[in-house]
Amino acid sequence: MKRLKPLNDFIFKKLFGENEVKDNLIAFLNAVLDRKDRDRLVTLEIIDNKELTREMMEDKTGILDVRAKTEDGTQLNIEVQLTDQRNMDKRTLFYWGRLFNEGISKGEDYRKLCKVITINILNFNYLPLNKFHSKFHLWEDDEKDYMLTDLVEIHFIEVLKFNELKEKNLKEDKLQRWLTFFNKDISEETLKELMDMDQDIRKVEERLEYLSSDKKTIELYKAREKSLHERANMISSAKEEGREESAIEALKLGLDIDMIAKISKLSVEKVRELKKRFLQ
Repeated sequence: MKRLKPLNDFIFKKLFGENEVKDNLIAFLNAVLDRKDRDRLVTLEIIDNKELTREMMEDKTGILDVRAKTEDGTQLNIEVQLTDQRNMDKRTLFYWGRLFNEGISKGEDYRKLCKVITINILNFNYLPLNKFHSKFHLWEDDEKDYMLTDLVEIHFIEVLKFNELKEKNLKEDKLQRWLTFFNKDISEETLKELMDMDQDIRKVEERLEYLSSDKKTIELYKAREKSLHERANMISSAKEEGREESAIEALKLGLDIDMIAKISKLSVEKVRELKKRFLQ
């Protein structure tokens, strides 16, 4: 039985985004938000718990995020992104704003608006920071200790940066244990070690084992994998076309081929081919 990829957004939703497994989501959120003792989440409501269909799996633009709401009205949104579309900052602000606006109806008191927390799990390097978990709030530019409001909270978790860490602290850092668990190439030895030290991860792995043997789940998983692969290829092709167009414009300006290759991140051979095709 082949272990399904936990960071396939369909599988992630099956592991954390359904009412029957909301304890899994609570455990994961407590690790991300670093909630301990009295601050720990103990209950929440899963939102948008609709049936996942094949049509949804094949939708290349569809978003399979996990949404939840706590007892105090705080909304949480978790999105897994495997491909860099170079828009995560704007994308996350857009979805944060949409959730925030849903907090009240037209004409209601603004004081009824509740906190929105968005969590982005990225399988690529995005922020120019030497940390795998970055948290953002609304702080005053000069008075760094003054927060305008705590209603805004945005997290970026960059999996590749975590994987590149030379020294990990799995025994004491619960989030590091989760990110290790998410690794599609995790060894049986490491997985057993994680399950022995963390009962929450054991529960999620048992759920994943069940999903990995379920015929319908595997069928939808394969459809989603194909869709994600096609979307990644479309994005890659668009980036390549953009680099080629920039190189052609630079060639028209008479810039050096080696310099164009360096700037555009195309090979020297490719730039020469473009010059031959479009300028000769």
